[in-house]
Amino acid sequence: SQSPMLNQLIKAVLKKREYGPKYTQNNFITGVRAINEFCLKSSDLEQLRKIRRRSPHEDTESFTVYLRSDVEAKSLEVWGSPEALAREKKLRKEAEIEYRERLFRNQKILREYRDFLGNTKPRSRTTSVFFKGPGKVVMVAICINGLNCFFKFLAWIYTGSASMFSEAIHSLSDTCNQGLLAVGISKSVQTPDPTHPYGFSNMRYIASLISGVGIFMMGAGLSWYHGIMGLLNPQPMESLLWAYCILAGSLASEGATLLVAVNELRRSARAKGMSFYKYVMESRDPSTNVILLEDTAAVLGVTIAATCMGLTSITGNPLYDSLGSLGVGTLLGVVSAFLIYTNTEALLGRSIQPEQVQRLTELLENDPSVRAIHDVKATDLGLGKVRFKAEVDFDGRVVTRSYLEKQDFDQMLQEIQEVKTPEELETFMLKHGENIIDTLGAEVDRLEKELKVRYIHNNHNASCFLEYCVCVTMLIISQVYVYLLSNLMVHDW
Repeated sequence: SQSPMLNQLIKAVLKKREYGPKYTQNNFITGVRAINEFCLKSSDLEQLRKIRRRSPHEDTESFTVYLRSDVEAKSLEVWGSPEALAREKKLRKEAEIEYRERLFRNQKILREYRDFLGNTKPRSRTTSVFFKGPGKVVMVAICINGLNCFFKFLAWIYTGSASMFSEAIHSLSDTCNQGLLAVGISKSVQTPDPTHPYGFSNMRYIASLISGVGIFMMGAGLSWYHGIMGLLNPQPMESLLWAYCILAGSLASEGATLLVAVNELRRSARAKGMSFYKYVMESRDPSTNVILLEDTAAVLGVTIAATCMGLTSITGNPLYDSLGSLGVGTLLGVVSAFLIYTNTEALLGRSIQPEQVQRLTELLENDPSVRAIHDVKATDLGLGKVRFKAEVDFDGRVVTRSYLEKQDFDQMLQEIQEVKTPEELETFMLKHGENIIDTLGAEVDRLEKELKVRYIHNNHNASCFLEYCVCVTMLIISQVYVYLLSNLMVHDW
């Protein structure tokens, strides 16, 4: 008999819901928004009611908010009328636009001044990336390929060999592409700004993609062109002794750069718990990947060029040399196609390893407060950053128990006994319902921290940052109310 009466009271309360000013006036607003949107001063907020709320950020436990209704009333008290407030907002907006225009002009003048006199501001963070990891590999490759390019062009001018020309173009394209990679690495470590809130980490993939296109157009295209022209119009070659010496030096230097790239990739793959082959195929480190493939192609290209030049020297037939140029061009085309494909895949968004997704999913599923999870996605953003997203169906009973464990039951029972009307019942339920939602938010924060610990632990000492978008399916409000009522109120009605 008590349960039907309780249900009728609940229905009577729910029917009266009208989400108008009565509810929106209870919305919270931060101090910064109150000052900016209602043209108030910090001293104006000191007289208002202050409420401490759970912070959505990890580094702060709670922060102060104000009731929006109090802020609106204070703004009318300060400005006298809504029209006066609107005029002040318009004036401040115009002043802000003018300030931004002046700032833009000043920044432009400052850039021109720096370009004229030189920018002496230290950039330790940007330059430091070129002394370790992929940055170090790229800088070593730029230096070696630059020297190789210079000497190969000298050999081509001396011998007129089509294969040597292809190798010179190959080294030139490698040097230009590695310079582009250096720009991408430098850009990728820049601090996020309002225009790019997630940073510039994808610049490494973009630079590698452009590098692949550059290899195809500049390296492969010119090598094919020169090889075809050599087949159509074969020309005799001069002494190839110096060409062989330069190719031998190039083979040694390119091999040394290749070893540096291989060692760096093996170290990174070990830190990620992946095999060397899988790490390369998935382009986890795009900059070093480009160096690896370019130097592998360089070693093979030198071998092809030396072989074809040797056949031409032995037989006296310059067609072998032209075929060598075509072979080098084909090799560069294959490398560029692989780079374009892998970096495009990375830019489109690629999931992390299934084993890691499974471990993170199991952590959520084994948590007592989680009933089920749906639509799990974990995307690799590059440079060790991962975005993890899951729709979580929380168990309302567990969340409610977690809230009740922190409450004074005697005080709560006294509040229940004071409830005499449906309006008082509504006030009671709204108070505790809002607190339970805050408890749910705390549960989400706890799960996020545990997920980060699990991800970093399973990736050993890799320096990673994990960003989460946990979309919560909160089908628990009715369960919360029923649990509160059935356990605390039914005995008194």
